[in-house]
Amino acid sequence: MGEFVIGATIEGAEPVQLDPRRFNRHTFWCGQSGSGKTYALGVVLEQLLLHTELPVLVFDPNADFVRLREIRPGTDDAAARRLGDLDVRVFRSGRAEGERLRVRYVDLSPAAKAAVLRIDPIADAEEYNALLHTQVSSGQFDSAEMIRGLRESGEAVKVRLANRMENLQVLEWELWSRGAASVVDVISERPRATVLDLGGFDHPAEPGVAALAVLEDLWARREERRPLLIVIDEAHNLCVPEPTTAVERELTARLVQIAAEGRKFGLWLFLSTQRPTKIHPNVLSQCDNLGLMRVNAPRDLAELAEVFGFASEDAIRRAQTFAQGQALFAGGFIAEPTFVQMGARLTEEAGGDVRVPIA
Repeated sequence: MGEFVIGATIEGAEPVQLDPRRFNRHTFWCGQSGSGKTYALGVVLEQLLLHTELPVLVFDPNADFVRLREIRPGTDDAAARRLGDLDVRVFRSGRAEGERLRVRYVDLSPAAKAAVLRIDPIADAEEYNALLHTQVSSGQFDSAEMIRGLRESGEAVKVRLANRMENLQVLEWELWSRGAASVVDVISERPRATVLDLGGFDHPAEPGVAALAVLEDLWARREERRPLLIVIDEAHNLCVPEPTTAVERELTARLVQIAAEGRKFGLWLFLSTQRPTKIHPNVLSQCDNLGLMRVNAPRDLAELAEVFGFASEDAIRRAQTFAQGQALFAGGFIAEPTFVQMGARLTEEAGGDVRVPIA
């Protein structure tokens, strides 16, 4: 299909179009809090859903996109019908109603399981080896039974592994599906849009492990070459420049790999964050499309000017003056760097700021 409109030029109010074919490159979306970044991201995703057949996967840490199936009043009838007919799946975490976001522990790679259990392959070599040789059924998963089996083995290293599992309590996380259905099964079917609400888990590592499980599965299936746009809102939560935990290291390594090699397999990243300096440089440097909203920090602007040479330094510095909803678009998906006032959303936005109570 042809280009689609995402707003109008700031100066002349002329329609601004993006080329959907150029989303076969990684995209970086940036704007500080209050710039309208998440709302504007929704505008672009809606137009991709309307004008392409490209499946979209959204990692959603603040539940901002969980209402993507709900059409706003006043939306054009044709657009409303098309959006309403799309296969949109939303998976929730925590206490929110809806389909549960679950993955199977048994599907994780050995390295990912070790990261979850904080096992170092060198420093904890014996426990790591025991983990490699622990057979877990892919059917109904019973963590208590597995721990009991390790203890009853009579082997000291397996007892230590059982103690680690029990002490950390990671096998009790609500994230695990206990061998039942996993969200990766749905994603492999390629719905038009899949939204993963990561924000409701109790343990701080669960969102990262959920993302790691999904990305591992996508990479394992990469030779299928089935296109997918992987949207990561608040990407600084999953793609840190200096990972400190084992889970962060595994997750960042997978994202760096997808950034470097994923394009030829149809795995394309769309990263949204408040600051470029909070994203791993080996991921940021692979992005060929830029959407920039208001950013004031001089260090961030200098980083953007250095990485995205297809936009002038003056154009990037203009982001300091942007009002809410204004953006600079540059890169492969637009003919030339353009200043844009973003258009209106067609579906409902969830989340949002909490209002100050006024007497």
